[in-house]
Amino acid sequence: MWDREIRAMASTHAIIAASVFMATVLPAVLVPGFSVYGTHLSWLYSVSGAVVAVSVAVFWLLGVAPPTKRNSLGHKLSRLFRYCLYFFLSCLFFHAVVVLYGAPLIDSALETFSLAVLLTSLTTLRCLCVLGPNVQAWIRVFSRHGAMSVWDTGLQITVACTVVGAWLGAFPIPLDWDRPWQVWPISCSLGSTIGFLTGLAAAPLWIHYHRKQLTYKCK
Repeated sequence: MWDREIRAMASTHAIIAASVFMATVLPAVLVPGFSVYGTHLSWLYSVSGAVVAVSVAVFWLLGVAPPTKRNSLGHKLSRLFRYCLYFFLSCLFFHAVVVLYGAPLIDSALETFSLAVLLTSLTTLRCLCVLGPNVQAWIRVFSRHGAMSVWDTGLQITVACTVVGAWLGAFPIPLDWDRPWQVWPISCSLGSTIGFLTGLAAAPLWIHYHRKQLTYKCK
């Protein structure tokens, strides 16, 4: 059971990581002038869109999310609305947090909100895919010893790596190196993306080597 769950997670993470790579390479080949630095917001939304589309498709096919008790059309539409609402509220939350950490409030507001969209795509979306629109389940997973499956633990690792990556990415911005990647929010979005990819690679490996210490039951 453990091996099957870990292999499923590793395969899922590999597919999502590949979507980030393709969202960077394909536009650079097909769109003239596209680059991570020169057209950063285009790259940022390309990565966000790819991660959202691929994550939703893969997690839906795997059936990782908790099953719904009702299958009526009205209930499905209500649930879809809650997914979209949580996604949008998460964007506002990350935007507020980034501003509180020193991002410009008025100037570069579009860039700041775009970073919030990226962070939401890399973190909150995974919570929605794995746990559904259930805030209590989110609080449980991110509390101490709150994970109840390998997917919960993987969620903890990837979200933590993404947030830490974005935080570390902010350190070079005030330095007077005059590098193109120091323009807001390039280093933060690159840091969060690198952290996300690191979390995708680290999660199945960490779970595999610590599975004897993990006492929860697999779903």
